[in-house]
Amino acid sequence: MSQLTQQLHRSEIGDVLENSLAGTRPGYDECLRLLESDDVHLMGLVGGYLTRKKFGRTASFVNNMILNYTNVCITDCKFCAFYRQPGHDESYTVSLEQVEARMKAAWDMFGITQVMFQGGHNPKLKIEYYEDAFRMIRSKFPKVGVHALSASEIDMISKVEHTSTKEVLARLKDAGLQSVPGAGAEILVDSVKQVISPKKISSATWLRIMEEAHALDIPSSATMMYGHVEAKKEIAEHFVKIARLQEKSRGFMAFIPWSFEPNNTQMQKDETVKYSAGGTELLKMIAISRIMYDGLIPHIQSSWLTNGIAMAQMALQYGADDFGGTLLGEEVVSCTGARSTELTAPKIIESVKQIGYNVEERDNFYNVVKAH
Repeated sequence: MSQLTQQLHRSEIGDVLENSLAGTRPGYDECLRLLESDDVHLMGLVGGYLTRKKFGRTASFVNNMILNYTNVCITDCKFCAFYRQPGHDESYTVSLEQVEARMKAAWDMFGITQVMFQGGHNPKLKIEYYEDAFRMIRSKFPKVGVHALSASEIDMISKVEHTSTKEVLARLKDAGLQSVPGAGAEILVDSVKQVISPKKISSATWLRIMEEAHALDIPSSATMMYGHVEAKKEIAEHFVKIARLQEKSRGFMAFIPWSFEPNNTQMQKDETVKYSAGGTELLKMIAISRIMYDGLIPHIQSSWLTNGIAMAQMALQYGADDFGGTLLGEEVVSCTGARSTELTAPKIIESVKQIGYNVEERDNFYNVVKAH
């Protein structure tokens, strides 16, 4: 720690990091200073120290599948390579029978403990589709947690049903929805959203739906998609908005910063973004996430999906405590032609043990299922 103290005294962000070590979380101005600094290694030392203080040298992961139930979408996000317009030759919607068959295969072969149920904004799907799917999953696979539907999907269902998002959440909870993923946040600044996803829900709507979920005792994740058209001040704003909601609702279980992958997207075709942000930027975001949310949002995920296993191993030393999921069946990021987008539990266990950490398999709510 004494060596760290010396480095802190020499750094232009030393005061911000010293305060965080003393239990004072950064505000907007301090967050912006961290984002503008190139002292990523020092941020990582502090992020890693804060994480080890809480979790030791142990990382968790969830054995899960992603069930992308439809690629039909009318939102036309410029960062997405997955969606297809209604009526497109490649469009699909998974039937209830197919949902059950995929669940059974994942349960029988891999013993999953979570299904991440996400898809496009399909105006043909009524709320009963989701209710029937969740009831079936909870009755036939009771040990599998239902982590489903982003805030923007919930907003779409409310529009189809001509009802409030709160009513949609209440009905889905009764049917078996247990937690909500953080997708749809991207960057919670509307000027950014106007460029990358003009038809999607506003920042305020995302925050409101998350607050409604938390009020109904439906916990969630929060995410941030960085590395496209956003400025550092807008990333700082995103961090602070999520911190403010968490101070109020305490409903976020985890924060996941992930790097935009431009391949096969409209933004690459338009040459708005040519390359992904890269490894150093991931480590910076992981470290700042831990520093910003220490004592506030318990878990930070490693984001292996868009950055690969080696970067996820580094992320665990920079502030992440959770490797994420096995993501069996993932289809969204794989449409960008990114590296392999699913792992098996043995591969994650091996990857974590390679860096000298212990591994715990967890469930949907971050309870330990088994230690490896």
